[in-house]
Amino acid sequence: MAIEYEPSGSDSSERIQVMVVGLGMVGIAFIEKMLTLDTAGKYFIRTCGEEPVVAYNRVGLTEYFQHRNIEDLYLNDVSWYAEQNPEHFAFHIGEQVMTINTEDKVVHTSKDNSYKYDILVLATGSVAGLPPYMTAERAKTTKGVFVYRSIADLEAIIKYGERPEVTRASVIGGGLLGLEAAKAVYDMKIPNVSILVRQDYPLNRQLDSSAGELVLKKIEKMGVEVKTRCEPSSIITRQNEEGEEVFEGFHIKGEKIESDMVIFAIGIAPRDDLARSSGIEVEPKGGIKVGDDLQTSAKGVYAIGECASWRGNFYGLIAPGVEMADILAFNLTQTEGTAAHVPRSMNPPDLSTRLKLMGVDVASFGDYFADIRAQAAKPKPKSDPVAEGEVAISQAKPSKHRKLAADGPIQCLTYHDPFSATYKKYIFTEDGQHLLGGMMIGDVGDFTKLVAITKKKKKLDVPPSDFILGAKKAGAEDDGGDLEDDAVVCSCHNVTKGAIGTCVKGGLTDLAAVKTKTKAGSGCGGCVPLITNIFKAEMKKSGHQVSTALCPHFKMSRQDLFQIIKIKKLRDFHTINETVGSPGTVGCEICKPAVASILSSLYNEHVMKVEHHHNQDTNDRFLANIQRNGTFSVVPRIPGGEISPDKLVAIGKIASEYGLYTKITGGQRIDLFGASKPDLPDIWAKLHAAGLESGHAYGKSLRTVKSCVGTTWCRFGVGDSVGLAIDLENRYRGVRSPHKFKGGVSGCVRECAEAQSKDFGLIATDKGWNIFVGGNGGMKPRHAQLFAQDVPPSKVVRIIDRYLMYYIRTADRLVRTAPWLESLEGGIEKLRKVILEDELGICADLDAEMDSLIGTYEDEWKKAVEDPNTRKRFRQFVNTDERKPAIDIITERGQKRAADWPRDFPSQKFERQHLGTPEDQWQWVDLANVDDLEINESNTTSVAVRYGTDTQLAIFHVPNKGLYATQQMCPHKRAFVLDHGIVGDDKNGELYVSCPLHKRNFKLDGGDCTNDESLKILTFNARIGGADNKSVQVKLPPPEDLDEVIGSSKWMVKKATAEAFGKNSATSIEIIAPSGEIDSQDNTKVNGINNGQGEAGCGTSTSTGGCGNHALEW
Repeated sequence: MAIEYEPSGSDSSERIQVMVVGLGMVGIAFIEKMLTLDTAGKYFIRTCGEEPVVAYNRVGLTEYFQHRNIEDLYLNDVSWYAEQNPEHFAFHIGEQVMTINTEDKVVHTSKDNSYKYDILVLATGSVAGLPPYMTAERAKTTKGVFVYRSIADLEAIIKYGERPEVTRASVIGGGLLGLEAAKAVYDMKIPNVSILVRQDYPLNRQLDSSAGELVLKKIEKMGVEVKTRCEPSSIITRQNEEGEEVFEGFHIKGEKIESDMVIFAIGIAPRDDLARSSGIEVEPKGGIKVGDDLQTSAKGVYAIGECASWRGNFYGLIAPGVEMADILAFNLTQTEGTAAHVPRSMNPPDLSTRLKLMGVDVASFGDYFADIRAQAAKPKPKSDPVAEGEVAISQAKPSKHRKLAADGPIQCLTYHDPFSATYKKYIFTEDGQHLLGGMMIGDVGDFTKLVAITKKKKKLDVPPSDFILGAKKAGAEDDGGDLEDDAVVCSCHNVTKGAIGTCVKGGLTDLAAVKTKTKAGSGCGGCVPLITNIFKAEMKKSGHQVSTALCPHFKMSRQDLFQIIKIKKLRDFHTINETVGSPGTVGCEICKPAVASILSSLYNEHVMKVEHHHNQDTNDRFLANIQRNGTFSVVPRIPGGEISPDKLVAIGKIASEYGLYTKITGGQRIDLFGASKPDLPDIWAKLHAAGLESGHAYGKSLRTVKSCVGTTWCRFGVGDSVGLAIDLENRYRGVRSPHKFKGGVSGCVRECAEAQSKDFGLIATDKGWNIFVGGNGGMKPRHAQLFAQDVPPSKVVRIIDRYLMYYIRTADRLVRTAPWLESLEGGIEKLRKVILEDELGICADLDAEMDSLIGTYEDEWKKAVEDPNTRKRFRQFVNTDERKPAIDIITERGQKRAADWPRDFPSQKFERQHLGTPEDQWQWVDLANVDDLEINESNTTSVAVRYGTDTQLAIFHVPNKGLYATQQMCPHKRAFVLDHGIVGDDKNGELYVSCPLHKRNFKLDGGDCTNDESLKILTFNARIGGADNKSVQVKLPPPEDLDEVIGSSKWMVKKATAEAFGKNSATSIEIIAPSGEIDSQDNTKVNGINNGQGEAGCGTSTSTGGCGNHALEW
């Protein structure tokens, strides 16, 4: 097969030259990993393979007897070799490296070629082991004698076994290789097949006596004879007509056993002859001596696979060889540059095996002989711990010579079912909290899971019996199926699960209607996912179909809308609504933020552009988190939690200058509370001057990537967690998504960054990074799921790119990654197929979309500060520079903060009849300029104005609808924030404004609250007028009328007096009367308005003669 490729240009000679001697399973594993990990293109790799074929699967040699097609065993198709970049890779088959000159760094081959190298990797494998009475030369020349190592061996076995005179075949060796060879000749239909085993049972290196005897019985039932405690002393031969030796049988303890052919499968011997002849140190027992870094005694020369001897041991399994290939490729490519990892070292390899031998599924994992060593350390007579058909637990003491994995007594949980030929033995620490190892016969379905548990060495979260009997099925929490009807599911409003079901049974088949009826989800909002799932479950029970429509304006899901916007390249809400929504409508507080998020995820334009600004929900509106007193918190980005002293000082000075409350967040950042809206641009400008930018704490976007110090400082660190966290946070900053997402990076398995509670988390291992996805805190915390193990640093970013982009594409609005993953059809396995295996063929698209998205990043704060028109929107009132506080400020623990809200505010309805002046005497008043409203035909706009000395009003412009005005205060929590609310319309076309704090919706015409009948606001007519038609006018009563009813000082929340109530002044409040004093007289009504001091006409009296004390006591 002449398929050799040479580099075609000179670039390859400028790269580091890596010569790989051997093109077997380990050699090709190393080459593949180098080609994959060497993203910088530093290396040129050349390999020479002695056999005339490309790398094939030696573990699957037995299958060759069935299909007889070598190409079915190829680890990579021939075309793979041709597809590799010739500037990075060249290979030669049928060419053996004969000598190595370690001084000149040159190898010479059987084809008289010489190749220079910078790094030499020996992957020469092994040869079949032979007993003392059989030399390699004699095995080659004696007819009927074979070994079981290569395709050439198999071809010879097949050819000889097909002779009619061959009716008896013997296999020497009862290990893995021996049983493979026995299966091969059995499948050739040779009438008599026997296995000669030196021990009491086969597979004695993997199984205990109980398991081994079970395998022995299974083999004998197939018609294969197993001779135990049988060790030949010599072979018997005869001379044929050509004078050649022909095998005829064995001598065993003086007895002659006849046979027509024999396969020796008693083990392997490392191929170290090339190294030995080149002056490289080899072990006396065989094998090229390597250190923990796999380097030999010659500098720059490494050995991996079966030819290598590490700490005096060589390994005949493929897994340790691939592990060596992993380590070496990793150390050559991943220990420098971004997110550099400490070099990996060789550790005791995992010798877990899972094979199907002679038709029997066999597996062993972990420290599977821990119990036998323990018993040997302190032998004591006892009966067989496991009688057939029983489950038993046996206990043994630890070995004095070898430390057990848990350094203490152990217990075994064993199961033996002779009817199904099933055997399981799991070894635990005495307390049952750690799984040490085990073995399985027959049912080996849990092998992969058990290997992972053993490797992680973490405490078990289930009792040991679950590994045999299976775990009990947990109740379905997601839809509240395990909750009683009286279980409270919305603690803010004490709404029970049964109340939701009652609504559905009563005919309310719209979630919004159920929420309006019960107020569920209208408090903190943390219960909304559970409420939604309960509603869906109740709808299903009642036979109703659950709509996936985003809202009344868009009859489609968020996922479908995302794809439509992307494909049609739509770029603003108005166009989207007119094209695929409800033409002529305004939208609502559901679809506007959802569309805004989609547009940001696709195009990432500045959210304060006029066409986008009033679609933003609450915090995005002014690029900061709105707080309960109408001020904002400012959170600068501190990537990975790393910050310089100078930046810390700058933050401190700014906080001091503006009197801001400061707090360290859970995401390793500094939160500055209490910033007035007009001060935001100046604060941002000063932060930017200090080298700080927006932390996007206000957006449904990346918040933080938390980190420990990793290798930067920690003595346990194995990965640069700080560097990787900084790179990831800077990469995804500003990326908006269906909900906020967070990351964490821990530099070792001690997990100090709590990465397993994040939407994506990384934990450094000695092999790379483990990636976890789908974790979160909040109302329903989720532990992240392990997504990929031991990922090289150079591969980490792309995997997270795809995961996040797929989430952005497919999740519903306001759904975190954890519930998204739980609801994803196929769950994490499906996600692995999509992201890791590219099952849908979209990975390249996901990569390109993420690259495009992060390429649009700009600091939103900086852009707002630099644009004069944007900066004007940060005025509290557009018609005065005066500022009005909404809540009194108190001092607590040396810092200023807003006084507490009461637990519940009394309900409040404002009516026009409460005003002293009749409507026919109201006047049109100029309150703003048209330019202040930034009137346009694509989006709503709003401003706040002051009227008189104490009244705040909000003015709204709705395209094609006109101007509207309302009071600025939302009566639900006495917050002066309505100008920040989203304007929407309902199914009847009636306009409303949604309060940004708790989504109370007030009609712009009339003031009724559509989702809380106990609330109402004052509304007013507005128009454009004035001499030049450039004024915004509102028809109002005299200022003193409004000051008396909705004046700011009247409804301002203030602290209570500690002396009056005996409470901590920081946790007690009062709502003061218009005079500013606590009045002992009955003043619960002012012009017929409940002022919050008690219900009108309560009919009760106190010692002061009123309906109760005016100061609220909570």
